Amino acid sequence: MGIAHRLIACTLALVTSLAAAAPAPTAAPAASPAPAAAPASSTPSGHTLDRADVESWLDGFMPYALERGDVAGSVVAVVKNGEVVLVKGYGFSDVEKRTPVDPQSTLFRPGSTSKLFTWTAVMQLVEAGKLNLDHDVNEYLDFKLPARDDGPITLRNIMTHTAGFEEQIKELIVEDPKRLVPLKTYVESATPARIFKAGSTPAYSNYATALAGYIIERTSGQSFDDYIEQHIFKPLAMPHASFRQPLPEALAPTMSKGYAQASLPSKPYEIVVPAPAGSLAASGADMAHFMIAHLEGEYGGARLLGPAALKEMHETPLTMIPPLNRMVLGFYEQNYNGHRVISHGGDTEYFHSYLHLFLDDHVGIFVSVNSLGREGAAGSIREALFEDFANRYFPAPPDTRRVDAATAAHDAAVFAGYYDDSRRPDTNFMSLVNLFGPMHVVPDKDGGITVSGFHGISTALTHYREVAPFVWVDPDSGWHLAAKVENGRVVRFSGDQLSPFMVFEPQPWWRAAAWQQPAGIAALVACVLTALLWPVAAITRRRLHVTLGLNDRDARVRLASRVAATAIALVSVGWLVVILAGLSHLSVLGPGLDPILFLLHALSVIVYIGGTAMLLWAAYATWSAPRPWMTRLWTTVLALSGFVLLWLACVYHLMAFSSKY
Repeated sequence: MGIAHRLIACTLALVTSLAAAAPAPTAAPAASPAPAAAPASSTPSGHTLDRADVESWLDGFMPYALERGDVAGSVVAVVKNGEVVLVKGYGFSDVEKRTPVDPQSTLFRPGSTSKLFTWTAVMQLVEAGKLNLDHDVNEYLDFKLPARDDGPITLRNIMTHTAGFEEQIKELIVEDPKRLVPLKTYVESATPARIFKAGSTPAYSNYATALAGYIIERTSGQSFDDYIEQHIFKPLAMPHASFRQPLPEALAPTMSKGYAQASLPSKPYEIVVPAPAGSLAASGADMAHFMIAHLEGEYGGARLLGPAALKEMHETPLTMIPPLNRMVLGFYEQNYNGHRVISHGGDTEYFHSYLHLFLDDHVGIFVSVNSLGREGAAGSIREALFEDFANRYFPAPPDTRRVDAATAAHDAAVFAGYYDDSRRPDTNFMSLVNLFGPMHVVPDKDGGITVSGFHGISTALTHYREVAPFVWVDPDSGWHLAAKVENGRVVRFSGDQLSPFMVFEPQPWWRAAAWQQPAGIAALVACVLTALLWPVAAITRRRLHVTLGLNDRDARVRLASRVAATAIALVSVGWLVVILAGLSHLSVLGPGLDPILFLLHALSVIVYIGGTAMLLWAAYATWSAPRPWMTRLWTTVLALSGFVLLWLACVYHLMAFSSKY
């Protein structure tokens, strides 16, 4: 699913938009423009991709990676030319019982990699003439998505994550099966706001995938689970795979436990409410069958899609920022070392996975781990596994191009600033996370750049150097970052690993973190200090038998400012606690939180508006009387603090009375 991690490291985290319409997707060359290849004589030669070499390499990589990252277990599957090269388990599916991972039967949660099954089902129905990728999806629904003047949403938009929806977090992953609602109920009640024109801006959406799953139900006349089992699992001989929640009794005993860290107790089975977006549980062996079916067009004589439909799914990219990777239909490009690669990653809170298909080489690799690990080690493990695999079997010389120093310094200066993530909550209180973690582009002293949130496998910030106008490369991994420039100004940017489904655009001044972060922190600190020191000062004066010597008017002014500052501090801290609690454990973000949200919204209206008015009055009254300069200064600071926090409350919808987020 990925959202919690994009919002926290977020990544979230998470988590902007292009106002102008992008051209409709059309067939295009399958691979993004790549750096000029080095002469063949200088191209490194790779290892032979066979069982012996792959197993030897994995046996040296995985055990240490799991131990170092405090990850309980993993499964890896590698296929080539229609055959399973290797499927192998590492570590434990149950740490307490010391149950080893069985690659044939142990179930892992691939998270959003599940979407590939949903997209495959959509393409089957397109091939059957029952769906059209370019028709308004309202044609296939028994309810209507809210209309916009700039056009409808199509299945092509949904499959390329350009439907235009804001991020939807509520009831994404829960622990209680009773909170799982029918797919129809979910898609009708949880429709997010559309914040972009359809087709214009990549913004990953779990809701949109759930909507596609409901369209599959409506069109096929079967439940989503029944359709997937009959048309994908059964033909591909995938007996250890299921979207059903809770798992069927026959499969439940083979399900791996999920862990925050292997050294901590296991966690409950995660229930993904928008099931078509991420509820799959499957073994490594079964995922190998699925990879072969996409690479070769069939598995064991069973065909998922005809050649034309398969080609359309794999080779219809939507270009947003050349030369970066692009979204195709359901898959997204992760081209590497000059090889065409389509992929999909996936995250629940505890399971973390990735599937890569090297199309021209007829090679696939799938990895899943059952723990987030220490300091989010799962992400580094799966990234390192892919990069090491590609460099071992499909090596290429590094991109050694450079621009001159003056150009590098100029472009870095133009690029510098704060940027919003297109994948973000935008119209509700959760939009406050956008203030916590915007992308910040900072020039290096040597003409390169760093971008907050863009970390290498070591978790250190990646240092990019410019290799072409407004195109940068990470010298360690070879991944590129690029910006789209109009009239000498960067209007959006992204990086190879994110560009198919997420872009970043300059923040407007009224919500720019450059001033909002320091101003908001200073304002909150001023109110919190006032709230904390108010009783401390009173107790101290009482013990020392000291009085303030204020007249009635000045005493009322002082009391009003303290009460207002304390109320604003308490409500602000309340919002922070709710958001941090929700991001640390997604099951918090559900209907049970609604009464607390209503209370906070109501208090916010009273406290931010009324409190700021009281602070402004106190400042005016203090300056209108012969008061000490320190008193005047502090009441002025509090008045400004109240205004800043009121501004933030308006910008980030803390007074909006909305339980949809």
